[in-house]
Amino acid sequence: MIEVRHLTKYYGEHAAVDDLSFEVEDGTIYGFLGANGAGKTTTMNIMTGYLAPTDGEVMINGHDILEEPAEAKKTIGYLPEIPPVYPDMTVYEYLGFAAALKKIPPRMREEQIDRAVMALELGGTADRLIRNLSKGFRQRVGFAQALLGEPETLILDEPTVGLDPKQIIEIRDLIRELGKTHTVILSSHILSEVSEVCDRVLILKNGRLAACDTPANLAAARSGKGGLHVRSDGSEEAVRGALAGVAGVEDLRIWQDGGETCADITTAPGLDIRRAVSRALFGADCMILGMREEKETLEDIFLELTEDDLQEDAETEPEDGTAEEISRKEEEDR
Repeated sequence: MIEVRHLTKYYGEHAAVDDLSFEVEDGTIYGFLGANGAGKTTTMNIMTGYLAPTDGEVMINGHDILEEPAEAKKTIGYLPEIPPVYPDMTVYEYLGFAAALKKIPPRMREEQIDRAVMALELGGTADRLIRNLSKGFRQRVGFAQALLGEPETLILDEPTVGLDPKQIIEIRDLIRELGKTHTVILSSHILSEVSEVCDRVLILKNGRLAACDTPANLAAARSGKGGLHVRSDGSEEAVRGALAGVAGVEDLRIWQDGGETCADITTAPGLDIRRAVSRALFGADCMILGMREEKETLEDIFLELTEDDLQEDAETEPEDGTAEEISRKEEEDR
């Protein structure tokens, strides 16, 4: 269990995170969303102990990340947006170094490194210098170090950045598999990726929590209406007459498209009238050529909730990277 309580972080006079509170339940994959500058990366860096908050606290399995950092960090695997790799090391050397930093017992290091290398399919690059790897493989190496130590929680900031389509699919499959035994917090700008992989979604706006729920519940709560799109070979008059008598139809729009009759049907939220529509059209001798439910997508919800953030995108949070960069930024703020 991760508990974020009244978290606040200022950069000068700018509040990157503003009195943010939420809980992350065990065994769940969370999508962490927000426009650039909404506070995602800052929040992740505070949750993992890379950055100190101005106010508030983060509890990791009952351990305060500031008061008991060693105990809290034992249960976290973190992949920052910029993977913390050393280009002059080989993949194996770097993972061995990371395992030592995590204080994994020497007798267990080789087994855990081999398991991470296999999971990320890094076997063919294990003896190569990281500087000679593509951006996608560097991302994989960063992901591999996050798996070391068998952490209960994985915090992944843009884990598929720089990967080709095949690698993206493989990483998504890996995240789904890890979600069966881990708690995962996944930040991504690819909303279709979040819809496919995540059980729940956290959306930030101006450093505050704008929404937290399952993608399905968010869509149902915000759309307010149900919808159905139907294509038929019947005439406009026949289709209108058939559908107008279906119980639950609140609004009906019909038009012609390429010789087919299209109908957009509005219903009460949660009402399924597909069978009734099928029977009505069949009874009117109108063949159904296509039918689909019209649902509000995660993209629609995100754009609606973060519209102001997107318009103010020029005022972005600092792009937190390495510990040295973070320290430099805090020194500049002082």
